[in-house]
Amino acid sequence: MSKKVKKNCASIGGQAVIEGVMMMGKSSMATAVRDPDGEIQIESKRLSRGKHLSRAMKIPFVRGSVNLVTSLILGIKTLMRAASVSGDGDEEVSRLQKWLAEKFKANLVNVLITVSAVIGVALAVAIFILLPQFLVGLLGRVSPINEMHWAYYVLLGVLKLLIFIGYLSLILIMKDIRRLYMYHGAEHKTINAYERGIELTPEKVKECSRIHDRCGTSFLFIVLFVNIVVISIINWAFFTYVAVGVKNRALRFLIKFGIELVLLPVIAGLSYEVLKFLAKYDNKFVNFFKAPGKLIQKTLTTREPDDEMIEVAICAFNKVLEMEADPAVPETEFVTSGILSKMLAETKAAFAQAEIDESDAEWIYSIVLGIKREELKNERVVVAMESKKIHAIIEERLTGRPLWYIIGDTDFYGCRIKVDERVLIPRPETELLADYAVKSVEEGDKVLDLCTGSGCLAISIAKSCSKKMISVTAADFSDAAIMLAKENAKLNGVNVDFVQSDLFTTVRGRYNLIVCNPPYIKSDDIPKLQKEVRNFEPKIALDGGDDGLDFYRRIAQSVRSYLAKDGILLLECGEGQAEEILKLFERRDYAMVMKDLNGVDRFIKIAF
Repeated sequence: MSKKVKKNCASIGGQAVIEGVMMMGKSSMATAVRDPDGEIQIESKRLSRGKHLSRAMKIPFVRGSVNLVTSLILGIKTLMRAASVSGDGDEEVSRLQKWLAEKFKANLVNVLITVSAVIGVALAVAIFILLPQFLVGLLGRVSPINEMHWAYYVLLGVLKLLIFIGYLSLILIMKDIRRLYMYHGAEHKTINAYERGIELTPEKVKECSRIHDRCGTSFLFIVLFVNIVVISIINWAFFTYVAVGVKNRALRFLIKFGIELVLLPVIAGLSYEVLKFLAKYDNKFVNFFKAPGKLIQKTLTTREPDDEMIEVAICAFNKVLEMEADPAVPETEFVTSGILSKMLAETKAAFAQAEIDESDAEWIYSIVLGIKREELKNERVVVAMESKKIHAIIEERLTGRPLWYIIGDTDFYGCRIKVDERVLIPRPETELLADYAVKSVEEGDKVLDLCTGSGCLAISIAKSCSKKMISVTAADFSDAAIMLAKENAKLNGVNVDFVQSDLFTTVRGRYNLIVCNPPYIKSDDIPKLQKEVRNFEPKIALDGGDDGLDFYRRIAQSVRSYLAKDGILLLECGEGQAEEILKLFERRDYAMVMKDLNGVDRFIKIAF
């Protein structure tokens, strides 16, 4: 016999799933699914088989039975995992998810995997074992055909074959099954392309055959054929020489049923070896035996896929190739629905390992789910669409990028403030500075905000004091910061005049209130800051010079020229800086140091 010539020997097999394809190699597997947003999600796992199972899967005639059982369990689990990605289901499913989560903290997908496995096995036994036996038994009541007659087994075989073909044909009525078979075709085309050394692109793969020697359909047909032969011989021998005296029809039926169940592992093992043997060769003799399985593939269980389906299959195949080549490649998971408490706990654990405050995890879930942080204790299902948004934020947060840059905005003193790498993220303590400023403003005052950054102080003052007919000017050295601050003013519907200025350089006029939160971090301390701050927030908004007081010195030198009579200067400062800053403003009428919520001297109020 001549061996089939292949440029690549693929030890990778596959399975079509809902809107996707699963590929499995010797030590890893990957499932690629196109989600409702049109994106391809990939879940990849290392195959962890016990020592005894690994040995069993290498023993001829035993490995077939082991593969059948493991494939059944893995196949159902993979189908359910894929279904949880491709869509959340209808309203009734969502209600059931919520009920399971609240009552038992259980995931619907996990429940369905168990139920489906039991139902799947029961249906297979009922349709392909009990039904043929029952139908032939009915015929036996009106004819002399019985278990000792050759025609009985011919008829039983024909019925099994018709039921098998009829079942495959009947389920084609369902649109989802037709799409499943298109993905089945994509799986075969991809493997065929690889084995023939063809570039794995949708355009190239599309030209390959959707029929493959090692297809599960061919295996099922071989199982059916072997089943007919083996069961016929064993049943004939048993009822001819052993149970010849058994006349009770019910008992005979149970005996036949028991024989089929007991012989299932033997039939599976033998069929697997036949399939492996046939797949090795390509000649007229073996092609005769391959033909029925290929015909069923061609007419029933595969369909021509579109380019997007082929792309999904290629993604799954390439992921397995990558994992087989490099044991260090990490596993990945689908982003699916889940139980809130479990997901939140897992996120907090991941953040703790990355030295990220767990409050960020709570903020992520509360923002995406549209609930308050204190409501996170109420159990609920996080559906796939929500999980996907949460996962994307978590992945980016784990890179070190600050949460509010990822979200894109933050709350500050009742205002919505856009933030990105052009400006510092407004700190909660600075809201106290805004509050002191608002309480200091009087009717018709002119207010100046120096080092405005995102514009949070100027905007919150203008918005809170809109009825006092005040005017607000905001200045910053950074043009980029000014651009973002203007967006924030428009977003909050307030009128603020923005000036590009290095402190007072281009500022004109006198003001009743000047407020400033300048850079005050010592230059040598910047590398010691949290990585979120030192790696992402603008250094120009942090660096206060060698002692952190450079900006305060410059303000002290010029502020009197820009304050109106009885004007007030409000400053924010770093921990331990307040007394040193006060010394810079020796000629003053009044000064007060105020603490933040942690009892740290944080704010200075000066009147001249």
